[in-house]
Amino acid sequence: MDFWTAMRRGWRGRCPRCAHGPLFGGFLKMRSHCPACGLVLDPYRADDAPAYFTIFAVGHIIVPLVLVFERYGNQPPLWVHAVLWLPLSVLMALILLPRIKGAVIALLWAHRIAAPKSTADSLDLSP
Repeated sequence: MDFWTAMRRGWRGRCPRCAHGPLFGGFLKMRSHCPACGLVLDPYRADDAPAYFTIFAVGHIIVPLVLVFERYGNQPPLWVHAVLWLPLSVLMALILLPRIKGAVIALLWAHRIAAPKSTADSLDLSP
């Protein structure tokens, strides 16, 4: 499987292997397996990476816009900034987060980076 093909499929919220099954059962709830091809998705956990990348992307888009608006908007009052940038930031985050999570899961699948399986022998029960 081509890396970029898998990433595009994940970005669209589709199974990185077959592109037919949905990757999510809810807004961000990842399915345990692909209903179309049966790919087991449980080992590919995105953890905190999608949130980090989303904050990074939204921040790099919104902050320059705020600075340009402040510079060329004749220094508008703070309430104008709050009314404009807060909803835009939340909207961008809600749009990007599932797409970035899908792309991260596809990246993990393409590189075969699965979460380690926990067994009773590997648990650290020390005080």
